[in-house]
Parts: sequence; structure tokens; C-alpha cells
Amino acid sequence: MLFSLYIKNFALIQELSVEFSPQLTIITGETGAGKSILVGALSLVLGERASSDLVRSGANKAVIEAVLHNASTEKIDTLLREANIEPAQELIVRRELSSSGQSRCFINDTPCTVALLKQAGELLIDLHGQHEHQLLLRADTHETLLDEYGGTNPEVSAYRASRSALQHLQQQLLQLKKEAAEIRDKKEMLDFQLNELNALDLKSDEEEANETEITLLENAETLFTLSTALGELLYNSEHSVYSSISTALHTLEKLAGIDKRFAMHLEETRTAKSIVDELARFSRSYSSDIDFNPVRLESLRERQLLLQRIAKKYVRSLPELITLRNQLAARIALEDNLEEEVACIEQKIASQKAELSLHAAKLSCKRQEAARRLEGVIQGHLAHLGIPNATFIVTMRREEQNDGEISLEGKRYAALPNGCDRIEFLISANPGEKPKPLIKVASGGEISRVMLAMKSALAESAKLPILIFDEIDTGISGRVAEAVGKSLKSLSRLHQIIAITHLPQIAAMADLHLQVQKSVQDERTVTEVTRLDHESRLRAIAQLISGKSISPASLSHASELIAASASH
Repeated sequence: MLFSLYIKNFALIQELSVEFSPQLTIITGETGAGKSILVGALSLVLGERASSDLVRSGANKAVIEAVLHNASTEKIDTLLREANIEPAQELIVRRELSSSGQSRCFINDTPCTVALLKQAGELLIDLHGQHEHQLLLRADTHETLLDEYGGTNPEVSAYRASRSALQHLQQQLLQLKKEAAEIRDKKEMLDFQLNELNALDLKSDEEEANETEITLLENAETLFTLSTALGELLYNSEHSVYSSISTALHTLEKLAGIDKRFAMHLEETRTAKSIVDELARFSRSYSSDIDFNPVRLESLRERQLLLQRIAKKYVRSLPELITLRNQLAARIALEDNLEEEVACIEQKIASQKAELSLHAAKLSCKRQEAARRLEGVIQGHLAHLGIPNATFIVTMRREEQNDGEISLEGKRYAALPNGCDRIEFLISANPGEKPKPLIKVASGGEISRVMLAMKSALAESAKLPILIFDEIDTGISGRVAEAVGKSLKSLSRLHQIIAITHLPQIAAMADLHLQVQKSVQDERTVTEVTRLDHESRLRAIAQLISGKSISPASLSHASELIAASASH
């Protein structure tokens, strides 16, 4: 609900703050008092185009701030999250307009674009009197409203799921055919690359193993000389390390037999002797196994050069070349299985189209039933609101397509996001006139009453935003005015309504009555808004009845109207 509206330095308003009823707020005031300024301020904070002329003369900027309670809905929360604004139950939207023409917008103190403010405003408040704020005048909302009225959401969900599954299969088929076409176009090159990589018989650790073997073969002579010399030094020479350690061990054993303090070194010396013996054996074995093989060395060098050339050619490392080889093999194999896979997916698509057609037919049938009911209900409301000869029609049009995904009664139709029907509301307010789209209804008063009739019909099913009526009493009086007032009162029990009126029959229905007045303060005209108590409200309604000269009869009539409204 719209809890409050704060306005500063806007047109004739110096500064004011207005709180609203959660049900029906009525705003009255003399012509020219500034009621339209309130609507203009609200329009501005809802994202309408701004002009620096609206800034009060002598002020640097105008500020309009609206506070909304219980504003959190799925659509609003999604919109705010996408704009990196944290959703909340209380929403504060603010617009600042400088005298230089610059505009700044905020939602919950977070800067935002005018476009975002406008999107949020359209979801929160439906302001009548300016066509661009009338959601029901937009044909793209009619489908949703009819579905909410007819309770078709389960059928819509089933249709969407089926359509999504179909699109997924179609995407699979398209991707498969695209890949196969690429393979066919490049088959000769792919075959050549695969054959070239297969011929190399690549192994992931080959390069490192080859480098190690090349190093050994290149240094075979040095390795033989050094390992042989090591063997001589350790074991074979006359004064070898092994012979010296053996003599030392013999001497140490004698010493330990006399002085036990030498015993602790016996084991270490025996270990050293074993190590030298083992190392001498390894060096003899190593030198005997050295491979002097220049042919093998040349072969390995050629292999390394080949691997380096192929890596440079494909700009890939050896492991990446192996991965590429496997990918090429898989892609070429894809073509061999293409016909079978395509046939399988096409069969699934045909089956999914048949399922989608069933969902579309079921949804369309339920919508047609709801449309007929809605037509009768709205025509009844219009008659009650003083448009007795109105004709209201819900049109449902399908787009025929030769390759359409939906098949009904031997014809093919386009699969739209929410069914096969394009839905639009048409109306004729006068006998003999052809029904036209709502946007083409000329009279502002008629538009407001049509909107009121539609919203009364949709009130319990549709998630309508806050409703604000500016011209609802244009061209009506007497019994029709009373009927309009009752409809507003009834609708306000389900949705918050704010209405500007000149008619006492409507004003008497208010849960909250605000009066707009214009006065001169410090030689400047100022618009103010007053919250009326019972007595002042009685006088305001009496003034609507008899003009400035309030008579006892008009006061009595006003009292009767207020008393009668309490029963609604």
C-alpha cells in the first residue's frame, strides 16, 4: 500500500506530507486548488518525464518521496535484485529534480535509473488519468489478467514446461546438425590431422623419457670412464678403500678386546665396509651395462625434433596433442552416427509437438470459457456504472504458420510463450459502434469507469497494484455517481484506492478524506492538503452539494450520504 507521499518545492507546493488509508482515500478540493499537482508529483516519482519548470520558483530542487508498505512481490523483488537493490517490505522511492533540469532517482536510498523507477512504478501503482500508467490499456497484460480470472495458471505452467522441453530438443538437433556440417566441411582436413597424429603413436610421458635416454647415450664414454675409475678406487687397486677399511676393522676389533670404549665404533665401521662393497659392485655392474649406441642416439634425436615440429605446427604441448587426437576421432565418429542420432531426436521432437498441441488446446479451451464469463461480468458492471449499452469482447487470435509447432484442427500455429492465442480486450461504449481496443476509448470518464468495471470483475483473482483514479467522475452524476462510489468502496476492500472527485456521492464513501486547498502566504500561492475529521468532512461534502454557501439542507444530505456509505 502507498503509506505516504512527501513533496517539497514542487509547483505550488512548498512542503507537505500526506498519509493515505489502506482502503479508500478520497481527495477533494476546488478547481485549481492543486489536486492535479498531487497526481503530477506521484507521476514524477513513478518515473514520468520531468521538466525543470516543475521546480517551485526560487528553489534549487524539488523532492518527491513515496513510502510503500508491504510492497514485496515476486516481480518487484526480482526487478530490484537484478538492479543490485536489496528487496524489502517497505519501499521508499524518491525523485529529485533540480532547477537546471537534472534528475536523480532512488529506491531505498540506492541510486537508480529513471527506467527502473518507471518499471517499479508500473508494478506498484496503477494511475488512471494518464494513459501511459494504465496497465489494463496495454494489450500485453490482457493475457495475464484473463488467466488469473479463469484460473488457468496450472494449464499455462504445463504448456510452458512442454514448450521449454521442445525448445531444448530443437536446440539439441540444431547443435548436432551444426557440428556434423562442420565435420563434413572439414572432413578431409580432420582425416589428415587424425592420421598424422595417429602415425606418431604419441605417449604422454615420451618427451621426458627420450630426453633422459639421450643424455645417457651422449655421455656414455664419460660414464664408462668414471664408473670404471670409481670401481678401481673402491675395490680393485692395491690400496683400495675396501682394503683399507678391512685393515682398520681388524685393528679396531683388537683394540675393543682390550678397551671396551672402542667397541661402540665396531658396528659403524662394519657398515662402512658394507657400503663400500655395495657401491663397488654397482659401479662394476653399471660400467658393464653402458650402451654405446650412436644409431639409437640419432633415432631419439630425430624423434625429439619430430615432436617439437608437430607441437609447433599445432601450437600444443604433447599432452594437448594427445587430447586433440582423441577429440578428432570422436568428431569424425559423430558423422558415422549422425543419421541415427538425428532420426532419434526428430522422433522426440514430433512427440513433444503433439504433447504441446494437447496442452495448447486445453489452455485455449479454458481461456475461451473464462473469456465468455468475463465478457458478461464486465458488461454487467458497466451497466451498473452508467454505460448500459456497452459491448465488451475478449478476442483470441492465433498466428497460422506452415511450420508452426502447434497443430489444431488440421492447421498449424505458432507456439507463443504462453499458448497459441493472442488475447486483447475490445470495447464499444455506445450502440452501433464497433468494439475497439481499450486504448482507443476517447472519454477520460469512460476510460476510468471501464477500468473500474474491469478491476471490479478481476479484483478477487488478479494481483492488481494500488489504484489511483483522477477522472472517474467525468460526465456522471446522480444514480451513476452513487454506483461508482459503491464500486470504489467495494473494490477498496481488496485493493488500496485513491480517488480524486468533485461528486459528493463518491466523496461520502471515503475511509479517509483529504482536502486540497490553495492559499497565499508571504505573497506567494501555496497548495496544502488537510486530513478532514468528521465535522470538517461533513462540511466539505455539503460544499460539494451546494457550493460555497453551505445550507442546513446540504449538511443534512451530506450526513445522509456518509451514513449510507457506512453500510457498504
